[in-house]
Amino acid sequence: MMRKTSVILLSAATGAALTLFVTQPRAVLMGSSARAATSDTYRQLNLFGDVFERVRSDYVEKPDDSKLVESAISGMLSGLDPHSSYMDAKSFRDMQVQTRGEFGGLGIEVTMEDGLIKVVSPIDDTPASKAGIMANDIITNLDDEAVQGLTLNQAVEKMRGPVNTKIKLKIIRKGQDNPIDVTLVRDNIRVRSVRARVEADDIAYIRITTFNEQTTEGLKKEVANLQGQIGDKLKGYIIDLRNNPGGLLEEAVTVSDSFLERGEIVSTRGRNAEETQRRAAHPGDLTKGKPVIVLINGGSASASEIVAGALQDHKRATLVGTRSFGKGSVQTIIPLGSGNGALRLTTARYYTPSGKSIQAKGIVPDIEVLQDVPEELKARTDTKGEASLRGHLKNDGDEKTGSQSYVPPDAKDDKALKMADDLLHGIKSTSSATPAPEAARDKAAVDKPGNKAAN
Repeated sequence: MMRKTSVILLSAATGAALTLFVTQPRAVLMGSSARAATSDTYRQLNLFGDVFERVRSDYVEKPDDSKLVESAISGMLSGLDPHSSYMDAKSFRDMQVQTRGEFGGLGIEVTMEDGLIKVVSPIDDTPASKAGIMANDIITNLDDEAVQGLTLNQAVEKMRGPVNTKIKLKIIRKGQDNPIDVTLVRDNIRVRSVRARVEADDIAYIRITTFNEQTTEGLKKEVANLQGQIGDKLKGYIIDLRNNPGGLLEEAVTVSDSFLERGEIVSTRGRNAEETQRRAAHPGDLTKGKPVIVLINGGSASASEIVAGALQDHKRATLVGTRSFGKGSVQTIIPLGSGNGALRLTTARYYTPSGKSIQAKGIVPDIEVLQDVPEELKARTDTKGEASLRGHLKNDGDEKTGSQSYVPPDAKDDKALKMADDLLHGIKSTSSATPAPEAARDKAAVDKPGNKAAN
């Protein structure tokens, strides 16, 4: 990534030198302007230096110089947009683990309850599941150290570690009079970003929770498993992207490619025209042309929107649910050297195959389905969306606030899932279902020759 950045800078420098050589009078003017800008920049940096020294010498308590610098960097980046930020060394390592979706650990999903660690579920074929760890087990001690007083992140960090190292857990289990001591050996754990099940005996339901390095591989595995289970009676696929916050751009591209035979998937456009990149699909549809329904809502963001937008624009899938979050920007992770963390910097906007930017607008589903939300949750089930974030990148035209993001915990209450089932079984058709308010207009725009030529 650093090498790519260097190449871009080198190309820019080469272009500037060429301009200077070919059009000398204009270049002289540009040089004068550049010198004035540089002089002004140095004045601002001198101001920063003066403030830094004054804080170091006069603040009521002696400050940590490194924290002052980190705070200054964080302030500079956070002032750009909501998604640019500085990550210290630890945050950078955590981010790498998250995007890899692979780490040394025990294989349990946990949460915090009353100051203790509660097991949500063990992951199949991991040290935790093999040792008999069960859902709802309460972990009270890690290597004889009480977890009371630790944050969830601190406890998780203690459970993770190098492969083949040991850790002892003390567990309280309902129905057991005495605590259980279990010693586990850490192994290589892969986060399951893709989960699947057979729906209504003949539909393949696939839930993608995030886009990490394991997502496309997990998708292929689950598609093969479902095809084997359902066989010739397979009606189609439901791809659930609801409340998926996004992740890696590359994984969004390869997941989209899994359903497409040809055509553009996404284009990214940076500050300079020469930085525009287009990603195209390769022949080969995992689903062999079977119908696809994609579920989205106000919590579907970023990489989720790339997949939804690509499949909608190519009319490969019908989108059901509510308008997506509207994060239409791409962040590049730029390491700053050993021990110095990294920058997360917004470097491009992305566009769907039809040339639309969904930044601060979101993707409108083909069929809008609103869930019945319990009264006590109504105030917490709408996502405000990208347009509500302070400092967000602006978009042309009307920006849209967020939409409903509630997903019923019980599948039988899930109206969007029911709609998808009915569509795949032919009980309802896209023409008979109620379209989302803006869907007809957006779909028509895709079909205009002028819009296609603009790509």
